[in-house]
Amino acid sequence: MNEPGLIDVHAHFTTEDYISIAKENGSREPDGMPEAYWPRWDVRTHLKLMDEAGIAMSVLSISSPGAHFGDDAAARALAREVNEVGARIKREHPGRFGQFASLPLPDIDGALAEIPHAFDELHADGVVLMTNSAGRYLGDERLRPVLAELDRRGAVAFLHPTSCAGHEALALGYPRPMIEFLFDTARTVVDLILTGTAQRHPGIRFIVPHAGGVLPLLADRLELFRSISGDTDGPTVGEALAGLYYDLAGTPTDRQMKALTSIATPDHLLYGSDYAWTRYDQALRATAALDGVQAPAGQSWRHLTTQNARSLLGLRE
Repeated sequence: MNEPGLIDVHAHFTTEDYISIAKENGSREPDGMPEAYWPRWDVRTHLKLMDEAGIAMSVLSISSPGAHFGDDAAARALAREVNEVGARIKREHPGRFGQFASLPLPDIDGALAEIPHAFDELHADGVVLMTNSAGRYLGDERLRPVLAELDRRGAVAFLHPTSCAGHEALALGYPRPMIEFLFDTARTVVDLILTGTAQRHPGIRFIVPHAGGVLPLLADRLELFRSISGDTDGPTVGEALAGLYYDLAGTPTDRQMKALTSIATPDHLLYGSDYAWTRYDQALRATAALDGVQAPAGQSWRHLTTQNARSLLGLRE
């Protein structure tokens, strides 16, 4: 059986302007990584990777640190700029690239202005949301107007980890993507569930990155504490986690996949490369590793994740 081309829901691009602005605003060493780690992205190299890895389509987004560096007006302009660039790439390479638009959160008014532009003018496939925006996690009631609008539109919301407040102490001196990104993802997903935010906005299809990170190990403990507190209304933690989507970017080993499939159903699993922040050769090795892991339901990961992504994003065969 011929395998379908993968659909990559966790793929990133950068622009020279974006990198320059980020460096000028305190992100010279992105999330604690060396300055040289900033990826200089270009279409030709990304397409070469896609062809070599058997990726049919990559949905592009801006990674951490996002578009907001403290000034609302500047964040609105930067979000609009990167969204216009992403839309242009999508137009110039039909069928090869999609787009998750950036929002200038925590600027609520700016985000509410960018959502209709992204969806109605640029025809974005969804949005990318940092796990926290200046310390505001997705269960924060101040973000409710933005989530309500995404819910109304039935939007796909791709979550991406970023540095948290206090990371100087928490990260133990290591780059935040190594450990803290996984925990910040857990923080925002736990906040979504325990505040009832996910239940209030069932129209939003959330994609959790990096195979759920530490969430599979926390699920039972979260349910225990939810029960102790007497908060027994609504779905269980396990039911809520099963309603989310999960990409497989990062370290898709047999051990990681067994943990993930303890909380996620096969129809909610998606492929992710994390290119260009994950380097070219590393992305190829991770994809090859995933090919070697047994998939659930007797299918290959390529067939399963591609089928799921087409359904989620409304793509034709």
